[in-house]
Amino acid sequence: MNILIVGPSWVGDMVMAQTLFTCLKQQYPDCQIDVLAPAWSEPLLARMPEVRQAISMPLGHGVLDLATRRKLGQGMRGAYDQAILLPNSLKSALTPFFAKIPKRTGWRGEMRYGLLNDVRVLDKQRYPLMIERFMALGYAPDAELPKPYPRPALQIDPASRDAALAAFALHLDRPVLALCPGAEFGEAKRWPAEHYAKVAELKIRAGWQVWLFGSSNDHSGCEELRQRLIPGLREECFNLAGQTSLAQAVDLLSAATAVVSNDSGLMHVAAALNRPLVAVYGSTSDQFTPPLAEQVEVVRLGLECSPCFERTCRFGHYDCLRQLKPRPVVEALDRLVGDAVEVR
Repeated sequence: MNILIVGPSWVGDMVMAQTLFTCLKQQYPDCQIDVLAPAWSEPLLARMPEVRQAISMPLGHGVLDLATRRKLGQGMRGAYDQAILLPNSLKSALTPFFAKIPKRTGWRGEMRYGLLNDVRVLDKQRYPLMIERFMALGYAPDAELPKPYPRPALQIDPASRDAALAAFALHLDRPVLALCPGAEFGEAKRWPAEHYAKVAELKIRAGWQVWLFGSSNDHSGCEELRQRLIPGLREECFNLAGQTSLAQAVDLLSAATAVVSNDSGLMHVAAALNRPLVAVYGSTSDQFTPPLAEQVEVVRLGLECSPCFERTCRFGHYDCLRQLKPRPVVEALDRLVGDAVEVR
């Protein structure tokens, strides 16, 4: 049985999609799973043993280009028994339709009748978690999802990790605190740089080193964080944002002693690497996309106005993050990995 998954367009969602791949392998141990997804996702999919191959979607997010989707689908004819679509867009349904895949499964979305022939109606009360909405597409419409739910688990090649360490002249002679202060979603997910800097300062004084992760868009914010440290401490903080490939970032995160992150794609990567993780939530909710790992502490204020799921604060104050001080984050770190320090 060959199955084509049309994958999501965000890092965190792609990590969580591994739960579906695991469910399919549990039901059909000999099935072959290919994932049609943006090219950037290949390093993640390559670290998921359930996936046979990643197929690069040549079109950017939101681009229709009917001719390209038709050509891509025609090249897949006869190759798959089922397609499972994780996005709810009409565009995501076109390639499986052009491929004439016999069974095309997905949630009812943007006018997809005819394109899909196994259309599901989402009951958000029954499936409040995103992973449940992914997993349910791998089972019959009325089936109960088996518990406990599988967790994403990225597999790391030690040689690849060693190469990443060497590429950035990083060493594991001291504990590593990885900080992931960026968020592509927007400002309403970002814990302030000064709070991150305080956590970094305390850990460096306790003998740790700090690695900063993110995209090229996060580099200046990470550098602001780093510059808040005094000379002597600043040298123990390494700004890797925008310097690493996604593959290198995943491999380096696997070497972290602990991670502090906003609700972001890298948060889900850290969880899938089973790193002790403190997840900071503001405008979003861990009741929908929680980090899926054993060693996790979620820190949030739970203000009346949050979660709002907005990219920018409607009131302009971002208090759900600005008023969340370093103390609870450091205390959560201490519960996970010890090495308690005083927070003033």
